[in-house]
Amino acid sequence: QVQLVESGGGLVQSGGSLRLSCAASGNIFSINSMRWYRQAPGKERELVAAITSGGSINYADSVKGRFTISRDNAKNTVYLQMNSLKPEDTAVYSCNAAITSKAVWTTYEATYWGQGTQVTVSS
Repeated sequence: QVQLVESGGGLVQSGGSLRLSCAASGNIFSINSMRWYRQAPGKERELVAAITSGGSINYADSVKGRFTISRDNAKNTVYLQMNSLKPEDTAVYSCNAAITSKAVWTTYEATYWGQGTQVTVSS
């Protein structure tokens, strides 16, 4: 009913930049919070950045000042601009969104995940 499709990952040298996109489609009444997570091999999944429908933003301390999250509500898309990348940023990045959908007589909210995109930063 709802799909999140990510794009923009790849291989970049240390100090470089990448821009990730995550587009939501399907039965969407409204999109509430949107988040980017990452998981490196052997490590737990980490919340990188989050943005609410009202535009409130939070970042993990490890990416503050280097990453910028934004959203285009008209396109149902969230972005993650990643600058000054470091080898320790290497991970699979996944988007997550809390989305309200319409049912016959009501609406309901559910959380959805994208498939993940690999970001590799070489030293």
